[in-house]
Amino acid sequence: MGMPQQASANSRGAPFNAVPSRFGLAEREADGDWRDVEELVDGPADKLRTSVTEEHPRSILSFNTSPDIPFDRSVNAYRGCEHGCVYCFARPSHAFHDLSPGLDFETRLFAKPQAARLLRETLAKPGYRPAPIAMGTNTDPYQPIETRYRITRQVLELCLETRHPVMITTKSDRVLRDLDLLAEMAKLGLVGVGISVTSLDPALSRLLEPRAASPAKRLDALERLANAGVPAHVLIAPVIPAITDEYIEAILEAAAKGAVRSASWIFLRLPHEVAPLFREWLETHFSDRAAKVMAIVRDVRGGRDNDPRFGSRMKPDGVWAELYRRRFRIACQRLGINTQRHAPLDCSQFRKPDLTGQLSLL
Repeated sequence: MGMPQQASANSRGAPFNAVPSRFGLAEREADGDWRDVEELVDGPADKLRTSVTEEHPRSILSFNTSPDIPFDRSVNAYRGCEHGCVYCFARPSHAFHDLSPGLDFETRLFAKPQAARLLRETLAKPGYRPAPIAMGTNTDPYQPIETRYRITRQVLELCLETRHPVMITTKSDRVLRDLDLLAEMAKLGLVGVGISVTSLDPALSRLLEPRAASPAKRLDALERLANAGVPAHVLIAPVIPAITDEYIEAILEAAAKGAVRSASWIFLRLPHEVAPLFREWLETHFSDRAAKVMAIVRDVRGGRDNDPRFGSRMKPDGVWAELYRRRFRIACQRLGINTQRHAPLDCSQFRKPDLTGQLSLL
């Protein structure tokens, strides 16, 4: 693979701020409010400085009926993600805030500090029935601001208290800061952790995921989780044709050396505003193969940049997709990966939390 061009000076993933046009917010005319003279009063804004706004929603547990994912509920402690992965399928969600899925997504973040309290209230409801809660399905629960807010840890503490199962997906070794909780939950069959690894090249990783942990740190985290008895899963995601696909076997080999015995892969998805952001990123860093990359993407997505349909959005089709499946399957067989599946997370131990603050007599 040819050497990529140098990362941009701002050390961010998106090459520009995509305009969120799907909700009629593409243009804003001057209407006499303070934003019309914001820069005259405050000076030019530093659009690359990270800001965090605290949100106070009424509920924290989201439910879905998608046939493409193995869970029906999730907790997202944060909106936006400072990791800055240019390919992130969650970027379009920022458009709901009249913010750009581009640089705004990775610099204008939202935190939900009352998440654990809200979840406690939901779990205590008489009609609640437990099923694994997914964390990291929209934005990373262990992005840098978790160090300050510790929302993910608070949610895990509640889940351990109530014996509620949790599935975690991240691309950060910060997950090891909660290894004490995770190891205890693993003994009870309550947790599984997946870590996404896209390549083994730190230079490429800095272009794709400028503020995420290096590949080496992620693999080390997987090994430490596995050695602590926590079900650890390596997720090769996304597979980007002609950019990261050469690392499929090498990632599996590195994970296997670290005692990881569970793996999966996901092909690149480019919903809504992600497609133009990714195209611009390609032209900036891999102009020599940009056309080839997008040609393969369209080949596996029925001639489009993205296939949003339930039932097929997570299942690429065509010759290239079959090639990746075969390579992945052969490598897993050779390395002894996916030969035995982890036991399902245990929902039978769930006990409703107390909202009064009183200790149980039993």
